[in-house]
Amino acid sequence: MALIVQKYGGSSVSDADAMKRVAKRIVNTRNAGHNVVVVVSAMGDTTDDLLDLAGQLTNQAPDREMDMLLSAGERISMSLLAMAINAMGVPAVSYTGAQAGVQTDKHFGKAQITGMVPERVARSIREGQVAIVAGFQGISSDDDVTTLGRGGSDTTAVALAAALNADVCEIYTDVDGLYTADPRIVPTARRVRQLRQEETLELAAHGAKILHLRAVEFARRYNVPLHVRSSFSTKDGTWISNAPANPELKGLVPDAALATNQEDKVEAPVISGIAHDRSQDKITIVGIADTPGKASRLFEIVASAGANIDMIVQNVPTSGSGRANITFTLPQDDAEKTLQAIEAAREELDFTDVRYNPNIGILSLIGAGMRTNPGVSAKLFGALSNAGINIDMISTSEIRISVVTKLDDLDNAVRAVHSAFGLDSTESEAVVYGGTGR
Repeated sequence: MALIVQKYGGSSVSDADAMKRVAKRIVNTRNAGHNVVVVVSAMGDTTDDLLDLAGQLTNQAPDREMDMLLSAGERISMSLLAMAINAMGVPAVSYTGAQAGVQTDKHFGKAQITGMVPERVARSIREGQVAIVAGFQGISSDDDVTTLGRGGSDTTAVALAAALNADVCEIYTDVDGLYTADPRIVPTARRVRQLRQEETLELAAHGAKILHLRAVEFARRYNVPLHVRSSFSTKDGTWISNAPANPELKGLVPDAALATNQEDKVEAPVISGIAHDRSQDKITIVGIADTPGKASRLFEIVASAGANIDMIVQNVPTSGSGRANITFTLPQDDAEKTLQAIEAAREELDFTDVRYNPNIGILSLIGAGMRTNPGVSAKLFGALSNAGINIDMISTSEIRISVVTKLDDLDNAVRAVHSAFGLDSTESEAVVYGGTGR
């Protein structure tokens, strides 16, 4: 008997029929002899609908009230799913994040988990019940409901799996796992059977939407095996673990999936996948004084605005001018307050102009094999050049190369690079089971 934590996204529980399909999968897992804990997101577009309602009332809703409002979506899902499972003759009970023991800090809208005390969930397991937990939410030390930000249900699921010492955390979505690129852009993308946690972190950090970065960080920190798969099919998905032959997973997945393509072990693929990000904007500080401490002060001001910086480039346009340009990318949601903070410090920072560009896209090429394979950069830049795509910025790590392009060029860039590295599948096209897929 294994303990399995299953997380279902909004497209998986979008309506009553979807709820019944998910409930049947959960019941089948339990009937196979496993204990099951489930984490659910809000149904379909519920969160967007709630945001729209709030926007009709005010443009400055208190953060606390927004978290109270948005947490309602997951509570609807958890109770309905518990009803569906009970209707199938299996005892199930639902819990809010607070009832499940998800403790957070006080940052409304993007709270961090500070502790997990899932006593009631553990009790449900002992009593033979399926525990259904509302994702995306927790409770602060002030007893206020908080939300965890985008992808928060993934984080809830992995944190619960870690706290309960689960054998595996299954992340259910509308595709059959992680692909070498977004199948909505590249229909010929290949499903990846196994990924190491480091590569998955890079993919999640640079635009891959299937898994949230904080969830992968939790999984790595607490050694939680992840299985990303579709709730619309019975196919094995993508296993994420640094131990591909983990004996604890025996019986939960066919041996072939754990083997992870034995022939690939002779020479592992250079590239694991291509991520893309449309959610970043670019800011350039023009003519800032090229003296020690100015860059440090600039990024102190950016940090005080709560912005997370991704890529940074500094250059000196004219030798001997004593001035430099500093360009960086940041989440578009952080751009306005960051620009305001920089403008407020114009005299202190001593710069001549600020340029803001929201029309950028970021492509990231990721793979552990890049460390030992020469020519990867040349092939990447050659593919973009042949497609007529210009590069604005470049950033690298041991297992990643990221480039900034015009937003309108991003989809073509992904397809060009995917083909150049031979990642296109020769079999059937990838299927996206949600409303946006075929």
